[in-house]
Amino acid sequence: MNYSIGIDIGGTNTCFGLVNENAEIIFQREIKTKNFPEIEDYLTELVKQIKDLISHCPEPENILGVGIGAPNGNYYKGTIELAPNLPFKGIIPIKNMLEMLLLNEGWNLKITITNDANAAGIGEMIYGAAKGVNDFIMITLGTGVGSAIVSNGKMIYGHDGFAGEVGHTIVEIDGRECGCGRKGCLETYSSATGIRRTALSLLKQDNSPSILREIEEKDINGYTICEAARKNDALALKCIDLTARMLAIGVANAVAVTSPKKIIFSGGLSKAGDLLLTPFKAYLEENLYPVFRGKIEVELSALEENNTAILGAAALNY
Repeated sequence: MNYSIGIDIGGTNTCFGLVNENAEIIFQREIKTKNFPEIEDYLTELVKQIKDLISHCPEPENILGVGIGAPNGNYYKGTIELAPNLPFKGIIPIKNMLEMLLLNEGWNLKITITNDANAAGIGEMIYGAAKGVNDFIMITLGTGVGSAIVSNGKMIYGHDGFAGEVGHTIVEIDGRECGCGRKGCLETYSSATGIRRTALSLLKQDNSPSILREIEEKDINGYTICEAARKNDALALKCIDLTARMLAIGVANAVAVTSPKKIIFSGGLSKAGDLLLTPFKAYLEENLYPVFRGKIEVELSALEENNTAILGAAALNY
């Protein structure tokens, strides 16, 4: 049996999985990405984790390679370029660096890299909610807002490998500053960090009672905001509503360009479920170009948390 190693590099965590050809993750680990601000230290840890996965493989000689999904991962060049949500900056030739480090350890493994949301999209297309769907948009709601666009059954990379950045479309002119250096990007409103910014802003502007005032500021996050909203906390519900509205505006613009059959959400903030999706669907219909209204299916990922991008990254080697 053949095996592949899939790695999902996120702004908060990096998840690793050893995947067999039946799409079963037979061993899985994760580390905190932000614990490694220097790329050299991070790559040393990656090699350590990859070797650990290899040690758990029943047939290590049948490992086809390592697939990586990373923010601003360039499928064509094998690089991570100017990723705003990663601790290491600049252009990182991660494919070449990692291949060399593994070769020094005696492992001649092919490394393939793509954008992390693209990896999630590939996983969903092969194994999940997009199976058999030729036109869809995958949106990952994590530290940032990632996205993958599949049209006519093919991932859209563009001429330079960076197509499909819905999270960095501008939804508010002169809006919030984004890590990419611009203002008003979708991810500044509808990511896990974006909803936290909304909550902190509303807590300063609005003196009304809120469960969130009883929580230490460092503990205000997507999870605590959603829990407060489920208890009908007005301020938390306002946070959810703004998040959903901005998300709908960004997605409606993407729909106008790509005409997808489905929008599929994954990532930590998607765990809000109908709390987020119900207002999102209403705002989406309101903001869609009329010819698209009533045609777009909206779903959550059909795969377990973290597994989508791992499976998609691993599939890069098949």
